[in-house]
Amino acid sequence: MVSKNGVTMEYIPKTANEEKAMLKAIGAGSFDALLDIPEKLRLGRPLRLPKPLTQMELLREMWQLSRESYDTAMALSFMGGGSYDHFIPSTVAHVLSRSEFATSYTPYQAEMSQGLLQATYEYQTMICQITHMEVSNASVYDGASALAEAALMAIRLTKRNKIVVASSMHPHYRSVIETYLSGLSNASVTLSYAPLRAGQVSLEDLERVVTGDIAAVLVQHPNFFGQLEEMEEISRLAHACGALLVMSVDPISLGLLKTPGEYDADIAVGEGQSLGNPMSFGGPYVGFFATRRAFIRQMPGRVVGATTDATGRPGFCLTLQAREQHIRRERATSNICTNQGLNALAAAVYLATLGPTGLKEVATLSLANAHTAAGEIAAIPGFSLAFSSPFFKEFVVRTPIPAATLLRALASEGIFAGIDLGQYYPDLSDAILICLTEKHSAVDINRFVQALKRYGT
Repeated sequence: MVSKNGVTMEYIPKTANEEKAMLKAIGAGSFDALLDIPEKLRLGRPLRLPKPLTQMELLREMWQLSRESYDTAMALSFMGGGSYDHFIPSTVAHVLSRSEFATSYTPYQAEMSQGLLQATYEYQTMICQITHMEVSNASVYDGASALAEAALMAIRLTKRNKIVVASSMHPHYRSVIETYLSGLSNASVTLSYAPLRAGQVSLEDLERVVTGDIAAVLVQHPNFFGQLEEMEEISRLAHACGALLVMSVDPISLGLLKTPGEYDADIAVGEGQSLGNPMSFGGPYVGFFATRRAFIRQMPGRVVGATTDATGRPGFCLTLQAREQHIRRERATSNICTNQGLNALAAAVYLATLGPTGLKEVATLSLANAHTAAGEIAAIPGFSLAFSSPFFKEFVVRTPIPAATLLRALASEGIFAGIDLGQYYPDLSDAILICLTEKHSAVDINRFVQALKRYGT
């Protein structure tokens, strides 16, 4: 028990009599009446549970169940679409396993945790270095929420109420943006999409929809299909009418491609999973968020700054933090109240381990493997590349049989061939999104190609 303000609070289950008194006080005849579950939705029978197991028996059963599942160490995977199987150096797990990091949460007396703050500061610094942006926050939940937060930030900065999103944006990201915008009290905020043409944003259509009342243009580069957008022209169109340019980028690609800063982007976001975080069945991941220094007071999330103490010694502190749970909600820039700190630390350790040369090498190997595989697959009768524009590590292939059928057949052979695009784009029901990283060997590519040949025409 604990005493607070002279009142004793007991953290123990309530007795039956206490439960009855509570139910009576709120006017419920029973606990079931309190829940008020319709009869048609009730189970109506006891749960069919297996007999109890000893710990030894349970571990044996869980091991047997785990052997029925595949992971990328057991199967050959060419899946991407926002979650990537890049190699993770052992330094990442070694640092993350230290107890002072593994159990850390963003502290409310932050300056007590100088080591955690320094690690986050280093993360922010490296995000700025790879994106060529001026300031970064201490990370957010994931790439999708980072992009949606960027849309809200653009609305605040421009005082405009329209957002234009490229239709080549990841469909899950588009759904998150729609959800965020639907919750705004200002119902006049509208969202429109720039149409596709051959796997890229149609510049002609984009020019028509980007008008003087647009707050921001949101573009993914490389896009969901792996294609490279014409970013210089998109940047010109956005800025010509006073809109902000928001870029969602694959951080690995920044080892080779021009950065958001070089494209004069106003906000750069992305999914940091590929930076030292495992695929983990879809999460937890980490979203990075960087912008111009002039916009820092409208940037969501926390920012760690370098400072000195009263004696002049260097130190770190949370700055500009009074924007979420520390302030009235109506004045906050976001409702984000944590920053996926351990995942951000993984990204920092990964980037520190690789350095600029290592990041470039990972990007180069991924690019080379993807283009090698694309060329060999396109040579199989019945298969063809869906688009002709440049791509990074992902590409779209048209298949001679329905994509879903092909993927099921190859999965039975231990090959996860890619993503069925028909579930997102009906006109691509015969197409799959294929991804290669630096982990794929020539043997892997050959096995994949030989498997596909059995389904060629």
